[in-house]
Amino acid sequence: MSEKKQLSATVAALREQSPLVHNITNYVVMNNTANALLAIGASPVMAHAVEEVQEIAAISSALVINMGTLSPKWVEAMGLALEKANELGKPSVFDPVGVGASSYRTETAIKIMETYKPSVIRGNASEIMALAQFSSSTKGVDSTTSSENALTAAQELSKKLSNTIVISGATDFIVTNNLAAKVTTGSAMMAKVTGMGCTATSIIGSTLAVNSDHHLAAHHAMEIMGTAGNLAEEKSDGPGSFQMNFLDALYAISQEK
Repeated sequence: MSEKKQLSATVAALREQSPLVHNITNYVVMNNTANALLAIGASPVMAHAVEEVQEIAAISSALVINMGTLSPKWVEAMGLALEKANELGKPSVFDPVGVGASSYRTETAIKIMETYKPSVIRGNASEIMALAQFSSSTKGVDSTTSSENALTAAQELSKKLSNTIVISGATDFIVTNNLAAKVTTGSAMMAKVTGMGCTATSIIGSTLAVNSDHHLAAHHAMEIMGTAGNLAEEKSDGPGSFQMNFLDALYAISQEK
């Protein structure tokens, strides 16, 4: 099957199956990511209470872990949900937001990564390099280096964890062992809207739910993000209208597009 047909099949599956995607994410992006998942065809659930996360993980098709706004209870909930997802063989995606910016973030990210080995890890170049314990500086949640510079780090991480690593940037890279794909679509305006990276992570969660090939699922998610970004830019005058038009573009994406 050609790459276009594979991507088309993933988009169709999202619309037809409307998979339940469990998100333990941050306060800043909850509304954005829930709406993005609905727009692409998935069904989001935003649940982070330790008392229920394992039950929610058990009924969901994929798990999204995002450590944007950390607290001890949320970290505990993340571990419990990942434990249940792994036990049931359900895919997970981890977004190590701001790893390297503080010792707490770094320790939390390393523990999640090494203990639970998420199916996919998505971050910007600085975050991926920090996870791989490469020499890198971070500036909050923004990358201080280009995605190309993190390729070696991503390959080492992928081999160590036997998973897929996604580096977001002007060019996105999807790395699984020695296999690498890149996505060059997207809009520079995406960097002016908070939570676009977090949205990408949740979209990866949705594609993991309908495609058992983690590398392809992550690749398709980034293609969907890039295509929606291009479509939204055509209609937008600035970041405010872009955010609205991006949701509309996700909703309008068809198998043909």
